[in-house]
Amino acid sequence: MSASFDDRVLALGALAQSLQQVRSTAETGQSRSDAAEAVLDSVFRIDADSVADVYGGVPRLHPGLRLLRDSLLRQAQDESIPRLALAVMRLERRFSAEPGAIEAVAAGLQRIAPQARAQGSTHPEVLNALGALYAETISQLRPRVMVQGSPHYLGQAAVVAEIRALLLAAVRAAVLWRQLGGSQWDLLFSRGRMLESLQRLLP
Repeated sequence: MSASFDDRVLALGALAQSLQQVRSTAETGQSRSDAAEAVLDSVFRIDADSVADVYGGVPRLHPGLRLLRDSLLRQAQDESIPRLALAVMRLERRFSAEPGAIEAVAAGLQRIAPQARAQGSTHPEVLNALGALYAETISQLRPRVMVQGSPHYLGQAAVVAEIRALLLAAVRAAVLWRQLGGSQWDLLFSRGRMLESLQRLLP
């Protein structure tokens, strides 16, 4: 997969979109189905030709790209998402250094993929399977990603499963971002360049 700076921004937008849905689910008990589906689908698309193809096209990432733009412009309303993003990036580095965890996640996704193709990646049974895979693998690594939200919803097994599934999608986006050459230096020193890229990617 050839990489451009726009591709790197797409992956970062996907990370933002995944975490936006994590926060929505934690606070309200439900995600925005189209935005969640775009990032959840990505965990099963390992050999796509381009970053856009991983997510089914750039328009499916518009919610995350808009959130990224707002964050870069200091206009984001949910200040916890950048903190979550940094936590996921730290977790991704640990995950990527653990061959056993990578193999376990790959095997689990291969097992769940037929069910996702038949029922859709946002089907409750698929979310339960993805959530269990995250809990058994990536969640065992440190540092853990701590999600805050409404105790009422965080006490529900289906909500917790969806949050974990979305965190798996977030880690997928962080892996992709780093594979494309992304680093935390981008967040510090490439803000203007990222905003130019977002201007091209958003309508």
